[in-house]
Amino acid sequence: MNILGMGIIFTGGRGIDCFEDSLKSGWRKPSEVSGPPDKKYSVYRVDPETLTDRAILKKMRRSDKLSRMAVLAAADAIESSGIKNINKERIGIIVASAFGAHATTFKFLDDILDFGEANVSPTVFSNSVHNAACSYISSALYIYGPTLTVTQFYFSFQYALQLAQAWLNEERCDYVLAGAVDQCGAVLEYVYNCKLIQAHDGRIKPFHFEPTFQVPGEGAAFFLVSKRDSRNVFCAVENIRFGKDPDGHMPADLNIIDTDGLLPDESVYIPSLSPDIPAAAYSPLFGSMMIGSAFNCAAGALTLKNQTCYANPVAENPRDIHLLNDTGRSNVELIRCIRYNCHGEKAVIYLKKHEEPAF
Repeated sequence: MNILGMGIIFTGGRGIDCFEDSLKSGWRKPSEVSGPPDKKYSVYRVDPETLTDRAILKKMRRSDKLSRMAVLAAADAIESSGIKNINKERIGIIVASAFGAHATTFKFLDDILDFGEANVSPTVFSNSVHNAACSYISSALYIYGPTLTVTQFYFSFQYALQLAQAWLNEERCDYVLAGAVDQCGAVLEYVYNCKLIQAHDGRIKPFHFEPTFQVPGEGAAFFLVSKRDSRNVFCAVENIRFGKDPDGHMPADLNIIDTDGLLPDESVYIPSLSPDIPAAAYSPLFGSMMIGSAFNCAAGALTLKNQTCYANPVAENPRDIHLLNDTGRSNVELIRCIRYNCHGEKAVIYLKKHEEPAF
C-alpha cells in the first residue's frame, strides 16, 4: 500500500514542513517543568497554540487535547495528499494509542473524588473513552467509513498499519487514515520519571543503549494509505512483520530504530544493526513515546520521497555504530523501521521508494 498523505503534530509544531525543518535543524532543548517530588524535569509538550484551527475544530469545543491533536493530524494527512473531491464514504479510520485519553481519565477520577459520582461532568467522561479521538475525526472531517481504535503498548501503530492493509485488501475502503496519538499527562510523566532514567540535560541518547535516558513526549502522526496511486505518493509500505527475528538481516539502505529510553536496556537493538548500513534514531526530536514508531515512519517516508537523508539529531556513539551523520541527497530504495518491546519481540516496518507512474 502507498502513503499518499501525512499529517503531524509534535513539539516542534504542526505539519510536514515543521517536521522536515526539525529533521534538518537537529536537536532542540525541551521544555522544563516542575513536578513531584519538587523536581524539575524535561518534557516535549505540544504548544496549545498549535491546536487552535477553528475551521476544523469548530465542532469540538469541549474536546480534550488528545482528540484535537488526532483530528488536526488526520485532517492534514488528507490535505497533504492533494486528492480533490475524495470520497469520504470510502475512507476508514484506525487510531493507534498506547495509553488513550489517560489524562482525561484521571481528570474524571479526580472529579469523582472532589464532587462525588452524581456531580461529575458527562462531557469529561465521554472524552475519556479510548474511541473518543476516532469518533471526533469521523465527525469533524465528515468521514463515513469504518472506524477502529487499536490500543497496545509498544506495537499499536504497527498493528494499525497491518489492519489498514487488511481493510484495503478486502476492499472495505479505498483509503485508510491510519495514525497514532498519545498525550503527555502528569501521571504518565510521573511514572516515567520514577521508573526510568531522566535525561537531565534534555537529550535522549539513542545509541547509548544501556543505560538509557528518556524525555516524555506527545503528539500525533497520521497517514492516508491506499492501494491506489497518485502523483504525490511519499513511499510504499512494503511489509509489516513481527517476531523474535522476523527478517534476519534483510538488505536495506537505512535502519531507523525506535530507541527512546523506554526500555531500561536497549542493547537488544544492536544485533539488528549492520556495519554496512547506516542507522538513524529521531526520538530526540519528539520525545519518548510508545507510539514513536509513527514519527520515525514519517521520517522514513520523507527520506524516500525527497531522496534526502537526515542526520541523527543526537549522535553520541559509544558503541561505534555506523551512524547517519550528514544530511544530504542520497539514493535510498528501502528503509527498515525497527521497534522492540520489553519482551524482546521485534516489529519491522519496511518502507520502499515509490516508482513514479506513467500518467
